[in-house]
Amino acid sequence: MMKCLIYLIIIINILSCHTRENKDKSMMIDKMKVEKYVGQLDTATFGAGCFWCVEAIFQRLDGVVSVTSGYSGGTKVNPTYEEVCAGETGHAEVCQIFYDPKKLSYEELLEVFWSSHDPTTMNRQGADEGTQYRSVIFYHNQKQKEIAEKYKNKLNDERAFEKPVVTEISAYKDFYKAEEYHQNYYQENSNKPYCQLVIRPKLEKFEKIFRSKVKFPEEMPSR
Repeated sequence: MMKCLIYLIIIINILSCHTRENKDKSMMIDKMKVEKYVGQLDTATFGAGCFWCVEAIFQRLDGVVSVTSGYSGGTKVNPTYEEVCAGETGHAEVCQIFYDPKKLSYEELLEVFWSSHDPTTMNRQGADEGTQYRSVIFYHNQKQKEIAEKYKNKLNDERAFEKPVVTEISAYKDFYKAEEYHQNYYQENSNKPYCQLVIRPKLEKFEKIFRSKVKFPEEMPSR
């Protein structure tokens, strides 16, 4: 909620620049980015609070080819950021992740996912509150479902967290790419307060725990 309020004015000012034509164009660019890996990549879709945080973390994970911020899990077709922030679409802020299974397993992705947010809070991450910020895994096939459920049960059986893990595990249906100004957000806005106060600490934790799996600087995305 805090994030939505802070950036409401920004959204209003630049919304006119993000027409459906521009959105379709950016989706085409994303497709071109991964098309050379056709038949070689797998897809994961995670929600762990603010998608800016999720994107920044998984962009740095070696084996990840592309990360796209967007909306999934709801009923509204082609939702806008304002509609999702209102909490009435059923959508969660998520990231669509294309990764190379030869370098990175789904289990390793889940390890990063559950280590990078609080999966014990139903619809809240820090000051961001609402169903759009829920902890959720949208599985793309039966194998992903089984792995995610087994991992979640293990975390709860071993009491890895002080409270039970409440992460939603649901079948993937649709993904709607978020407006262009949400893409590659931390890379382009790292000096902004939200990035420094919220995202940076999460990145530092990730880079410390998963040091051997972090990409080299030259492998990071750029516009």
